[in-house]
Amino acid sequence: MAYWLFKSEPDTWSWDDQVAKGAAGEEWHGVRNYQARNNMRAMQFGDLGFFYHSRQGLEIVGIVEVCALAHPDSTTEDPRWECVDIRAMRPLAKPVTLESIKSDSVLSEMVLVKNSRLSVQPVTPAEWARICEMAETKA
Repeated sequence: MAYWLFKSEPDTWSWDDQVAKGAAGEEWHGVRNYQARNNMRAMQFGDLGFFYHSRQGLEIVGIVEVCALAHPDSTTEDPRWECVDIRAMRPLAKPVTLESIKSDSVLSEMVLVKNSRLSVQPVTPAEWARICEMAETKA
């Protein structure tokens, strides 16, 4: 299993919006960055990801699961762009802020810290475990 982080502006698509989609989940569409697209192409069924509120909140608020592999993005006819579907699994008991991530030595090399603009990014097992610990949430 691999771990990921999905960034969304909460005024566009929030954790509550994701939860409302239920078990069917929702396309993670609209990504127009090759590295983020390639990250989605690498995902497998059951991979887990953090749901991160960007621009407002700046915090990880929940855990999602990949429920459909990479497929054409329904928001464009351009065949270069693909997406996965994700479904909400559970909220974090305690959101983990970007500020606390930046100040944690275990997380100092995290993609979220080093390449903050990337909307879909990998998370290492050690980073996953540390964030779950900070969130008081089972890994």
